[in-house]
Amino acid sequence: MTTTLFSPLQAGDLHLHNRVAMAPLTRNRSPNAVPRDITATYYAQRASAGLLITEGTAIDPFAQGYADVPGLYGTEQLDGWKKVTDAVHARGGKIVTQLWHVGRISHVDLLPEGLPPVAPSAVQANTRTYVIDQATGKAGFVPVSAPRALQAKELPVIVHSFVQAARSAVETAGFDGVEIHAANGYLLDQFMKDGANQRTDDYGGSIENRARLLLEVTRAIADAIGAGKVGIRLSPVTPANDIVDSHPQPLFDYVARQLAPLGLAYIHVIEGATGGPREVEGRPFNYAQFKDSYRMAGGKGAWMVNNGYDADMAAHAVASGHADMVAFGKLYIANPDLVERLREKAPLNPWDQHTFYGGGEHGYTDYPKLA
Repeated sequence: MTTTLFSPLQAGDLHLHNRVAMAPLTRNRSPNAVPRDITATYYAQRASAGLLITEGTAIDPFAQGYADVPGLYGTEQLDGWKKVTDAVHARGGKIVTQLWHVGRISHVDLLPEGLPPVAPSAVQANTRTYVIDQATGKAGFVPVSAPRALQAKELPVIVHSFVQAARSAVETAGFDGVEIHAANGYLLDQFMKDGANQRTDDYGGSIENRARLLLEVTRAIADAIGAGKVGIRLSPVTPANDIVDSHPQPLFDYVARQLAPLGLAYIHVIEGATGGPREVEGRPFNYAQFKDSYRMAGGKGAWMVNNGYDADMAAHAVASGHADMVAFGKLYIANPDLVERLREKAPLNPWDQHTFYGGGEHGYTDYPKLA
C-alpha cells in the first residue's frame, strides 16, 4: 500500500493524522512577547495539519531577536500560548512550539538594558532584523548589532534556559512537544558553523566541539520532557542570516549520527536556502547521505523535509520514502485548510507578502477556506 501525504504517522510520542506539517513562520504579531487571541484563531484555523509548528519562540528575554515575536518565559506568555494550544486541541490538532535563541541576530533595542546580542564569537552578521522605533512607532528592518562572545561558563545557563522553556511549554502551556531551532543562522547554528564560530576552547575548532552545544541542549531537553516529544530543525547549507560552513557534509553527517540514539520524534531538514532556491550555488550537499547517516546510526525519528515543496513534489517525497513528512510555509500562511486543498486538488490562495510581518487580522486570519 502506497504511503501518501494523508497517511497517519507515529513520530515519537506524537500520533499524527497526516504527514502535512505547518512550518514555523515568524509573523510579528505578539506585542510584549505575548500571543494574542488572534494567534489562537490563526493556529486553530490550521489545525487539520498533521503537525503545527509554531513560529520561533524566545526561550528567555535575552534570546529575542525581532520585535513582537512571542516568548516562553513569563506567566503572560505562557497563558497566551495556553489559549492557543487549547484552541488547536479543541479541533483535534497537534502542536509543538519552536524553541528559539537568535544569538547574534538581534539588536540592542530588543534586549534587556540595551545589552549587546551574544554569539559564539564577536563576529557581526551582515543581515538585518525587524525593530519598532519606540519614538515613532514605525516598524522596519535595521542592521543587527555587534555581538559579544559568550564565555564558556555562560553556556550551562543557555542550556538551562532551553530546558526551562521546554518544560514550561509542555507542562504549563499545553504543547504536545517542542522543536529545537538549530537552523537559519541562529545561536545553535552559529556554534555549529565555522563562518560564525572562531572559538579555540571546547566549543570551537573541530566538528565535535562546534556541535557540542547543540547536543548538550538536545540531550538535556530530551531528558527533561521525554525524547519522543522533541524535534529539531537543521539547515545544512542555507545562507540565511549570513551563515556558512566550509565543510557542511561531514559536520551534519556527524550531527545526524549523534542525534540518532536519542530517540527524538523527528528531524526537520531545510533543503537549500531557507525560503529560496533548493540548490545553493557553491554549497553542494547530499541530503540522502545525511538521512542515511541518521538511519544507519539507529535513528528512528520521522524525517521531515521543507523548502519550496508543492503538492506533486510533496506527494512524491513521501511515496518514494525520501521523507516521512513535508512541512509547508508560505502556502500555509494563505491556505488555512491546506490539507483539504491538497487532498481535493483544489486551487490555492495566493499569499500577500506585504502582510507577512506585523499587523493584525488582515493577511493573518482572513484568508478564505474552501466553500
